[in-house]
Amino acid sequence: MQTGFISVPFKTESGLSQIEGIGKFSAAGIVLEFESKLFGIISNGVKENRIALEDILDVTFRKGFLKRGAKIEIRLKSYAQLSEMPSKDGKITLKIPRGDYERASEAVAKLNKNLTEHQENLPPPHTPVSRLFDESEDETKELKD
Repeated sequence: MQTGFISVPFKTESGLSQIEGIGKFSAAGIVLEFESKLFGIISNGVKENRIALEDILDVTFRKGFLKRGAKIEIRLKSYAQLSEMPSKDGKITLKIPRGDYERASEAVAKLNKNLTEHQENLPPPHTPVSRLFDESEDETKELKD
């Protein structure tokens, strides 16, 4: 296995299309390479979507039952970017084959660790100017000439 990223095969559906692809999880984010087939026959070609770490809201690994039905759910900060990918209910759901259960679990764990480190390294949020001043001006007396 390469140390740069973890590849996880997946399947999903979007309307009448069946989608098969590979998700590449790394410290920089996620790259989804997938092929969409209308009715499982007519291909739209292979597409690639890149999701930067700063665009990810959260990633969840759902275990399923006895390693069947495992899936990875990805929520993004931008709905506009989400519309370019196969999504449903505001998240991208990648169904994981039973044989890739451990690989998918490891990929999500590492990505969540990278997300936490990325958020910790961000500068502190901007303090609004109104919070810099206290509200004691109401009690201030005017000076006499």
